[in-house]
Amino acid sequence: MSRLKGGFTLPGEAGYEKLTLKMAEKWGADVIRDSDGTVLSDEILDSGYGIYSTICIIRDHNEWAKAHPGQLQQTFLMTSPALATRSTLDIEIMKEFFRGQFAANATEAAMKHWQVYDRTTNMEVSGENWNYEKETETVHIHGVTPFHTYTVSFLAYRIWEEISMYNHTTNNWDKEHLMQVDPRYPETKAYLTEWMENWCKSHPDTTVVRFTSLFYNFVWIWGADEKNRNLFTDWGSYDFTVSDKALDDFAKEYGYAMTAEDFVNKGLRHVTHMPADKRKRDWMEFTNKFVVETAKELIDITHKYNKKAYVFYDDSWVGLEPYGERFKEFGFDGLIKCVFSGYEARLCAGVDVETHELRLHPYLFPVGLGGAPTFMEGGNPTLDAKKYWNNVRRALLREPIQRIGLGGYLHLTEDFPDFQDYIEKISDEFRMMQQYHSSGKPYSIKPRVAVLHYWGKLRSWTLSGHFHETYMHDLIHVNESLSGLPVEVDYISFEDVKAGALKKYDIVINAGSAGDAWSGGDAWKDEAVVSRLYAWAYNGGTFIGINQPSAVEGYDSFYRMAPVLGLDEDTGARVCHGKWQFETTSIEGLIPEGASVTKKEKRFLTDGKAQVLMAHDGNPDLTIHPFGKGFGIYMGGFRYSLENTRMLLNLLIYVGDKESEGFYLTDNLYTECAYYPEIGRLVVINNSEETQTVNVKTEKGVKTFMIEAFDQEATDL
Repeated sequence: MSRLKGGFTLPGEAGYEKLTLKMAEKWGADVIRDSDGTVLSDEILDSGYGIYSTICIIRDHNEWAKAHPGQLQQTFLMTSPALATRSTLDIEIMKEFFRGQFAANATEAAMKHWQVYDRTTNMEVSGENWNYEKETETVHIHGVTPFHTYTVSFLAYRIWEEISMYNHTTNNWDKEHLMQVDPRYPETKAYLTEWMENWCKSHPDTTVVRFTSLFYNFVWIWGADEKNRNLFTDWGSYDFTVSDKALDDFAKEYGYAMTAEDFVNKGLRHVTHMPADKRKRDWMEFTNKFVVETAKELIDITHKYNKKAYVFYDDSWVGLEPYGERFKEFGFDGLIKCVFSGYEARLCAGVDVETHELRLHPYLFPVGLGGAPTFMEGGNPTLDAKKYWNNVRRALLREPIQRIGLGGYLHLTEDFPDFQDYIEKISDEFRMMQQYHSSGKPYSIKPRVAVLHYWGKLRSWTLSGHFHETYMHDLIHVNESLSGLPVEVDYISFEDVKAGALKKYDIVINAGSAGDAWSGGDAWKDEAVVSRLYAWAYNGGTFIGINQPSAVEGYDSFYRMAPVLGLDEDTGARVCHGKWQFETTSIEGLIPEGASVTKKEKRFLTDGKAQVLMAHDGNPDLTIHPFGKGFGIYMGGFRYSLENTRMLLNLLIYVGDKESEGFYLTDNLYTECAYYPEIGRLVVINNSEETQTVNVKTEKGVKTFMIEAFDQEATDL
């Protein structure tokens, strides 16, 4: 058959027209885009390709920003606790923060939102007991209690946009630092609306406007000391949406005032990994409403000029919430997601837009996000691309994506021809997968899985960022394993449980640490949640708990689901109690060689009926417990690997599809497959760095494949 083309977005670069058009042909591109720091020449614009133009609506407006410094974006910062040794205390508020990023906002409108706290008592200090000296940027506190600690929370302007800051640091840019303006101020909003209109008029060649997210960036707070540069990062936080105007507008709309403490939270901040309180949910709703209504005006302008509007789901995405109830109101035609992992591809694929596009890694920069060399001496971008594609491809076999592409400086690939060849191979594989999906859904095994956590659908297929930034959370590893498994997966909240959602599912997974959003925290104090899950499991459902599932203090068990799991954790209250003795057992074919779970201490059996499949030093690490017609499964912790992914699949089948005949599953854990029944096409992929031999049982007999490292094979049945 003739080679398929299309569905590929290539980063072009003025000055490298010949290379741009050569790679567009080689990779089968139908679209050329600009990237941050590049432009497209007339020769590229007139070459007959579709054109994506990248805009970041809140930066690249330095002239306006300098003329309106009070309309820059802001955040609350909190100083580290300072120890008082006498009745007065001076705190220099900017001492520990990166002055290239922040400047204190000491205007009258802002000062009313500043707070000083006695952290020893956790009580606010009256404004009568402190004052601020602008010249020295120092808060003077009097009437303090000696040997108590104190903090100052204050509004600060963000004077260097964080993505610009990252690009300067990564690529050693020698250009003006970009600032970010806040469209919540009417003058700035009017300016941006006019700017959008003029921009569309002056870019007739643009077919798609690629909004690099919208208004508010994920939170990234830098410190003054290079030894502790990264003070705080949260990809899902709303801390950068705050301003004196936003706070005042919120109070008018909701009838109560948010305070600095609502954001800084004793220095812990309300990170995405914590369950939210009502005040945070109200602030999220307030911000989301503003972002939707303001962005829709810009998107309507885009459509007026017959251009499509795609949004990049990274960088300034806060308030966007693609799984939120209001997302459709934006009117976006497409969503673009940069991906390192399979779960990120699934996140993109599930959003309700016409076109889903993945920006693949590695990014065409000299170094990667972690600072390791990529397109420079010491880098191996081809191997990087293989490993990233290996993670993403297994997810793309489960759910369709319409487009893929790259970003960055195309000329960097000239010294890496093997990378150019591998991207050609990837693009061909991708277009074949599009063909498979065009006929219908791939085959799935019986059990339908729900992942239960505080955020539910709102945080489908994610926690709050990239895989490498959430390594400490078990659930992100579960998500990565699930992303390529042949099972239907949804994300539900505790409110969904109370609303009757459990009847749709055979298996519920709850994975997290005590008190976090992924375990659930105080949501487990609701007896309606607990009793409904008991009844559901008793009547045939399986509850899989990982790490500290359903953990909350104050009841007869630390894990509220202990009766289902047949296992609990001793928090110290049972140090004098006896424990059930057990021996580890095995279930044939269930645990692959090389599979493991994280070892945790102080776990114990509650009734001695659980089968213990893994243990250490008298602590059960992996158990299966019968509960009525259902089961409870416990794992001490879960980390993504090919072996553990196969173990998870085996467990899902064991408790949820005991009648399975094993069709369309590979017998080699280093491989996976997808079967598309409408066209009778079976696709097998090798996820390892070595050649693998694999058998697949089908309804037409066993099919055998020998597949090279990171490769795939397809056959018609």
